[in-house]
Amino acid sequence: MDQEGLADEEKRIRRSQHARKETEFLRLKRTRLGLEDFESLKVIGRGAFGEVRLVQKKDTGHVYAMKILRKADMLEKEQVGHIRAERDILVEADSLWVVKMFYSFQDKMNLYLIMEFLPGGDMMTLLMKKDTLTEEATQFYIAETVLAIDSIHQLGFIHRDIKPDNLLLDSRGHVKLSDFGLCTGLKRAHRTEFYKNLNHSLPSDFSKQTFNNMNSKRKAETWKRNRRQLAFSTVGTPDYIAPEVFMQNGYNKLCDWWSLGVIMYEMLIGYPPFCSETPQETYRKVMNWQETLTFPPEVPISEKAKDLILRFCCEEEHRIGATGVEDIKGNAFFEGVDYDHIRERPAAIPIEIKSIDDTSNFDEFPDSDILQPTAAPVVSNHSEADLKNKDWVFINYTYKRFEGLTARGAIPSYMKTGKR
Repeated sequence: MDQEGLADEEKRIRRSQHARKETEFLRLKRTRLGLEDFESLKVIGRGAFGEVRLVQKKDTGHVYAMKILRKADMLEKEQVGHIRAERDILVEADSLWVVKMFYSFQDKMNLYLIMEFLPGGDMMTLLMKKDTLTEEATQFYIAETVLAIDSIHQLGFIHRDIKPDNLLLDSRGHVKLSDFGLCTGLKRAHRTEFYKNLNHSLPSDFSKQTFNNMNSKRKAETWKRNRRQLAFSTVGTPDYIAPEVFMQNGYNKLCDWWSLGVIMYEMLIGYPPFCSETPQETYRKVMNWQETLTFPPEVPISEKAKDLILRFCCEEEHRIGATGVEDIKGNAFFEGVDYDHIRERPAAIPIEIKSIDDTSNFDEFPDSDILQPTAAPVVSNHSEADLKNKDWVFINYTYKRFEGLTARGAIPSYMKTGKR
């Protein structure tokens, strides 16, 4: 402080502020967070292994998204490594482009991730509301997602699960990446054997008429009608997975750029290029992309857009981004994009937010009993005694981010207009 040339009064104020922060930090460090510290407001998401709730921290009044995962399901479905990876990456990735985690903790039955609440919803919901996006809007969202993906690549991670469900929108409509459970491994749905042995079909609307024979408008309507059900399914859909990931012969971060090409196609055409009646048929189309990646003539798009999609979705060694992200950012489709200030500009599609706990951009979900002591499902291979014996796999799951503790009633900085 002497070197900064501060006046005595300014030094005293600085020391006082530092002492208060240190006291606050030590108090936070000693505090053991639990479910009782949060009030559940509403279910805003539900998946195969748990759900996401809007919650309010009782001592500050701040709202967060609480991701709840059942331990029994994590053990049964061999997901422990994936949820551990997500927790670890969220701790490490302190980026404007990644959803922020403030706390993580656990109890006897569940794991909890306390994340920043992004009231804009997700890209899947946005695409379901629109027939297609304009090329201007597509340019904006793909450009932001390029920067988001590059931010985790720079940390040495591969996302492996880039899809519209995992592109969240903040209060101003800007993109943030979420769901990092596959950054250090693959789930069964990314393996070729899974599709060879799979007898599940997609929802019934797909089979009423051969999907390949539908026109583009009908394909888009059918895809959107069934998309949410696919997101909740443990089977999921292989639409966004790069072919080299299925091959299990080794792959690199370029697989994320393939996935982005599929999303870009979906934005402009109305459905992803390989969607089919069954996951097996989708898998077959992905693996034979040279024949199946086509553009419907009734949905015209520019040559620049088509060229970029084909440069994303091609052989790994020829894929755009192989020589670095600048290769992508300099593509003709992104002409005019100001990457340095893109988060400061208005989003391509404005988000209407009435309050910091506005959930109007999320689907409605019935309440559940996941937070009740008796709510854990009875799983044949994992009784309560088994859970207790295997609880060691969840050791060191707890985490607290110091900046998460701020004044009661204050709007978090990430919710303020213009603050990113």
